[in-house]
Amino acid sequence: MQRATMMQHGYHAIMQILVASSNPHKVNEIKAVLTPLGIDAHGLDSLSQLPPEPVEDGDTFEANARIKAMAYALATEQPCLADDSGLEVDALGGQPGVYSARYAEREGIAQPSNADRTERDHANNKLLLERVRDVPHEQRTARFVCAMCLADATGQILAETRGTFDGIIIDEPRGNNGFGYDTLLLIPELGKTSAELPPSEKNERSHRGQAVREMAMRIPQQLSG
Repeated sequence: MQRATMMQHGYHAIMQILVASSNPHKVNEIKAVLTPLGIDAHGLDSLSQLPPEPVEDGDTFEANARIKAMAYALATEQPCLADDSGLEVDALGGQPGVYSARYAEREGIAQPSNADRTERDHANNKLLLERVRDVPHEQRTARFVCAMCLADATGQILAETRGTFDGIIIDEPRGNNGFGYDTLLLIPELGKTSAELPPSEKNERSHRGQAVREMAMRIPQQLSG
């Protein structure tokens, strides 16, 4: 149906969009939705020279997505799709929230200076489990949030979308798919964590899948000129 919408509007040419992320998992999740629609999404690793990383100092996911989309679009002079995403745990007042990727570091837990993404994820997950240890399971409601922003080559914001993926936090990691907190968010109706879902099913249900599918419907109209 999405493909038909694009064809009805006459967008037969492949569109190219920069995804403002160096996280291969995130880029692949976005590409999985956009590629079948004739949209060539490529991550920051496709650039011959990496622009300076913008300071993500927004206090909401939406604000940080805007910062990244505008900064990378202006630096590369090409349309840019950026997202900011993370985990909100109700019993923790919405933490880790916008600090999800650097939760342990922000809370003063020392990590090696050369810690890679996997090591940082492990530290973040360990801290989260410590923080909810005494919280009853029925009160561990949480959700992944993804705010997505599209900017044109001049840095003008064209569209914004948002998706959520609800569940509860369990006691120990489960599953080998995904990244970040995927191993800890259980989807009650499925009896599986986000990391136990096959990639195709995760993309159908996830916060990022929701946000990028809605964005995919807007890209042709916004970039047709």
